[in-house]
Order: sequence, then structure tokens, then C-alpha cells
Amino acid sequence: MAQEAEKASKDASNNGAQEPAPDTPPKADSKPKAKANTGPAANTPKPQQQGDGNGSQKEAPKPAGAKQGNGAGGTKQGGQGGAKGKGPGQRPTIQIRPVAQPARVKRRHWGLLLAFLIMVAAPIAISAWYLYQRAEDQYASTLGFTVRSEDISSAADLLGGLGASLGGSSGGGSDTDILYEFIRSQELVTLIDERLDLRGIYSRHAQTDPVFAFDPDGYIEDLTSYWRRVVRVSYDAGSGLMELRVLAFSPDEAKAIAEAIYDESSAMINELSAIARADATRYAGEDLELAVERLKQSREALTAFRVENQIVDLTADIQGQMGLLNTLQAQLAEAFIELDLISTNARSDDPRVEQAERRIEVIQARIDEERLKFGAAPRGGDGESYADTIAEFERLSVDREFAEQAYVVALSSYDGARAEANRQSRYLAAYIQPTLAEKPEFPQRELLLALVALFSLLIWTILSLIYYALRDRP
Repeated sequence: MAQEAEKASKDASNNGAQEPAPDTPPKADSKPKAKANTGPAANTPKPQQQGDGNGSQKEAPKPAGAKQGNGAGGTKQGGQGGAKGKGPGQRPTIQIRPVAQPARVKRRHWGLLLAFLIMVAAPIAISAWYLYQRAEDQYASTLGFTVRSEDISSAADLLGGLGASLGGSSGGGSDTDILYEFIRSQELVTLIDERLDLRGIYSRHAQTDPVFAFDPDGYIEDLTSYWRRVVRVSYDAGSGLMELRVLAFSPDEAKAIAEAIYDESSAMINELSAIARADATRYAGEDLELAVERLKQSREALTAFRVENQIVDLTADIQGQMGLLNTLQAQLAEAFIELDLISTNARSDDPRVEQAERRIEVIQARIDEERLKFGAAPRGGDGESYADTIAEFERLSVDREFAEQAYVVALSSYDGARAEANRQSRYLAAYIQPTLAEKPEFPQRELLLALVALFSLLIWTILSLIYYALRDRP
């Protein structure tokens, strides 16, 4: 008993709950010996301290026959959570902390379990039942194609590169963009519905499978929305490749729908190409008419100039004028030589000298007059110099040459546009022909069931966290 008391004293001193008794002197060398209790008190349980929830300790009731300390050694209760024994022979009390009780199922736990069954287990069970019992098998047909464009070299390129290329006015990428929107459009859905009866194909299982089948009473907008579910379009803008996956309740119907999409897409591309070719032909014809009119005007102006100035060929006329000047220059030289010979042997009053001088003056005057035709002096009395006449002739000649070249280019462009209009410059090139499925691959039951389970569990978890966050909020 003494060892137990000493151990209890150490524990109480560590917890700040034991105080030394002032009236009891410590014994240095004596050790109390424990006495064995053989009476009925030996089997009596020891008193225990119980907490009242406010930090104080409450002494448990003692059984009959147990000894209790008198007033000085009684139990002291307070806010410090301990009892101090002060009476002589009173055993010190020990502070015992409360122990957590076992968890018990409460109403909120049952609520969370019920919410889990409603929000997670029930959707999974219903989805699994529908997917494996009611959902009809769907077959897929794959189609892949791209827009090809031919480049046609025009005849104008062979005549000097003044004309532009007539083929491939727009790249395949822009045509594929238009085709991508056309496949998803209501116009294509209407055309294929009139051709294959899409409503009858997709509403055959509307009674047994209302989720994956089409409602026969739906409008064209509903059919277009359903069309975008069963026709998946994959488009690579960089390469211009387009791949389609068409779903239907039978493999033959899926292939027929894919072939109809290919035919209608080809018709649409040909229509766009025909419009472009018609525009190119019309523009080329207008340019040709304008070039012909300009050529006619330039030729008429040149003819009127020749009639007015009595010049058929300006080059020949200039050569004639230069030949006349050369002849006059030669005659003038001969006249000077003759005058020198006569002056050497004749007298000063010899009439031959006067005649030679007169001849020289006439030739010189004629040379001056002929040279004035090439200068700024007026030609004759019409007030126009020969130089101005040459300049006007050259201007008209240049206009005629330019009109002729423009006419040649316009004519070659028109011929190229007509040649392009007679051929197909844009067309669809299918690198994957519509396939015929052998087994149903849709709906993807495992994937859909996993998605339902994932999102149901996420929703239940988020709502549970929100509930506990609001519950723990002060």
C-alpha cells in the first residue's frame, strides 16, 4: 500500500493536483509495510473519480464497509479538476481523464446512407438495367474524304505570263470548312430525310428505347439535333481530311446514310464549283468585250491620223525625208566644188560665178526648209510640226499595240474559263469508302455506366461535404 501511495503521490505532483501535508513529517528510513486484508474489505472496489463535464472530479460512491476520511481529508471539488486529501492517513486521489465513448449510429448517418442509395446506387442500377435490357444495339459506318482541286494553266501564261491562273481559285481548306458546316446543317438532314426517310429509320424503336431512338412526332429541329448525335464528324483543318461515323440500328441503314451524305456533299461541292466557274466565265467575257472595244477605238484613231496626215507608214516617210536631205547635202557639196573651180579661172564679172552662187543659195534654203520639218517650226501653213506628227503617230501606235496585247490576254482568259466550265475542277476524293459493320459497337454500355457512377458519386460527395460544412459552422 505504501508503494501505491508513493506512486500516486508522484503522479499527483506531476499533474499539479497533490499538495504536501503540513502536519505529517516525512520518515527518512522507515518504509511502511503493506498489510494484507483478509476481511470482506479486500474484495471491495476502490473509489474512482468521475468527471462531471466541467473539469472537476467527482468521487464515485463507495461500497458498504469502505473507510472514508474525516472532514480534513475529504474530497475537494473545484474548477481545477482534482481533489486534495489533507487528513492524516487519507490516500491521495488521482485525476482520471474522460475516455471517448464508442461511436454510435445517429440519424445523420442514416440520412447519408439513404442519400447514397438514392443518388448513387439507384441511378447506377437504373442505368445498368436500361442499358442492358432496353437499349437497342447500334451499328457504325465510317466514311473518310477530302476536297480535291485541279489547277488549270491558262493560255495567257504561255503568251508572256500576263494572265492569271484560272483553276483552284479557293483552297481545299475553305471548301472543307463549308462542307463541315453543311454536313451538320438542317438542309442536309432535310435532303436525306426525303431520300431515305430518316424519321422511320431512327424512330423504329421509339417505344422500347426512347433514350437512343428518335421521337416520331419531333420537328425538323429535333431531327437535326438527333442527327448531330448519330453522325459524328472529325475534321482536321490542317490537312483538310474529314472522317464521319454514322450510327443506325442496322448495318445496311448506316451504310446507306453514309453513302447519301457522300453524294449530297459531292453535289454541294460541284454546285459551288459551278457557281465559281460561271462567275469566272462571265467576268472573262466582260473583259474580252472591253478589250475588243478598246482595240477597235485605237485602230480607228490610227487610221484617221493616217488619212489626215497622208502618212501610211511613218517609218518609210521618215526614211524618205532623210533621203531628200542627204541628196540636197550632196548637191550642195557639188555646187561648192563647181564654184571653186569657176572662181579660179574666171574673171570677177564672169556670170558663171553668180550662177553658181545662186545655185548654192537655193540648195541651202531647201536644206533649211527640210530640216525645219523635224523641229518646232510649223510645217507648211497648218501650224503643226513634223515632230508633233511623229509623236502623235507613236502614241497611237503604242495604244494600238497595248490594246492588241490586252485583247490577246482577254481572249485566252475567256477560252480558259470556258474550258474550265466544261470540266469538274473540284471534287470529293474518298480515302475511306462507307463501311458495312458486322457487330454492334454502340451504345458503349460500360463507358456510359462508368460515367453515371462517377458523376453520381461526385454529386453525393459534394453534397455531403456541403452538409457537414454547414453543420460544423458556428
